[in-house]
Amino acid sequence: MRKFVIVATAFAAVGTLAATTAQAASLGRPCTTAPEAQWLSLDTLRARVEAAGYRVQRAKLKAACGEIYALDRNGARVELFVDPTSGQIVATQ
Repeated sequence: MRKFVIVATAFAAVGTLAATTAQAASLGRPCTTAPEAQWLSLDTLRARVEAAGYRVQRAKLKAACGEIYALDRNGARVELFVDPTSGQIVATQ
């Protein structure tokens, strides 16, 4: 019985971690519902994030959200989720 509880707990922990990672990667929702024609260019998004004090390493647009991988002012790695219509940072990870 004890072995079953340990295994069940391990599976539950892995399932929770996987669900949390999937939600965090996409925020669980798009950053905008505006049509793509209204989005800023990726270069503009990068420039706005850099103006906010981050050093951009990689950027992409995914699921109506700008995903920018950068270093903060202390050199720590961060993932920023940016609204592609305004360049506003809507979440960090």
